[in-house]
Amino acid sequence: MAQPSLTETGASAGHSPSLDPNASDVIRVLRDDGTLDPATDPKLSDDAVVALFQHMVFVRVLDERLVTLQRQGRIGFHIGSLGEEAAILGSAFAMRSQDWLFPCYREFGAALWRGMTLQSYIDNMFGNAGDPAHGRQMPDHYTARAAKFGSISSPIGTQITQGAGFAWAAKIKRDDLVALVYFGEGATSSNEFHNGLNFAGVFKTPNVFFCRNNGWAISVPVERQTASETFAGKGVAYGVPGVRCDGNDLFAVIKATRDAVAHAASGKGPVLIEALTYRLSGHSTSDDPKAYRKDEVVEAWKQRDPLVRLRKYLDGRSLWSDALQSELESKVDAEIKTAVAVAEKKPQPSLESMFDDVFAELPWHLKEQRAQLLAGVRAKGH
Repeated sequence: MAQPSLTETGASAGHSPSLDPNASDVIRVLRDDGTLDPATDPKLSDDAVVALFQHMVFVRVLDERLVTLQRQGRIGFHIGSLGEEAAILGSAFAMRSQDWLFPCYREFGAALWRGMTLQSYIDNMFGNAGDPAHGRQMPDHYTARAAKFGSISSPIGTQITQGAGFAWAAKIKRDDLVALVYFGEGATSSNEFHNGLNFAGVFKTPNVFFCRNNGWAISVPVERQTASETFAGKGVAYGVPGVRCDGNDLFAVIKATRDAVAHAASGKGPVLIEALTYRLSGHSTSDDPKAYRKDEVVEAWKQRDPLVRLRKYLDGRSLWSDALQSELESKVDAEIKTAVAVAEKKPQPSLESMFDDVFAELPWHLKEQRAQLLAGVRAKGH
């Protein structure tokens, strides 16, 4: 029997060129034998590659642990990045320290890479008093200002216009920064995608629009999402150049993102990147992907697992071993268990905290409402 095509999403066979990582216009660096193409090699140090691999493993273990916590009923929800770690970590690594990230909702690995603490992230998963969103959002909806990482909200594509506006403000102020905006291919059907790219194209804002084409917008496959040959091509109408890269190739993602940042930072305007990857898990812990896609297609994509591919590169250079892998996984597991234990002991956000973070100085009527709340029946025993 023939091997299933990587371009088949499962809804209909082999129509979509959007998921073919071997297409001629796709930037690739990491070869099947674990070596790098010198023509596109971003030339990372061994230490940098090892550090990125370690973080990818950390994110993978954390993902699996959070799914378990949700199944145990200890947290309410998780939306992971299984199979998309190279796209997320490679792009975050390629950004400069002064640059900002505007996330979708799978990019917790990028936030942690840029400095958000594990405890802060786990606190968000439990919605406790240490949660940076103060318990006002569902899990995996957080913010990390110190990491230059914007807030997450559920409505699709809203971060695209926010990122474009932020970059425009930076341009007006002559700040040397680039705003990278993450979104999935499903968000290209949103109003915000068209508004954001049109605005960015007109005003030549310093943006990198990073589309993770992972094959599915929950249960909607790529061929139902667009009739365009690629998602990168959607930028053309707005005067935004588009590039495609193998999103499961860490080096290709870094190469594409670095080039896009250099373009945007030089005043030439935004770039749209389409990273070809695949969502190996469900959309979230609320989703059952077996209801709409074929197992054999998922298995074909598992052969291109970004962690497996990067490990092959490291093995070829004698930079990693099974012993180091086991040691790392044990260390990560212990760190996560400690953070979870701490989070579960923290109190809920206080009632009065709901009045914070809206006004610089609380107006009189809200002070009055806060006092009434705290003196009322609802506040007793809280």
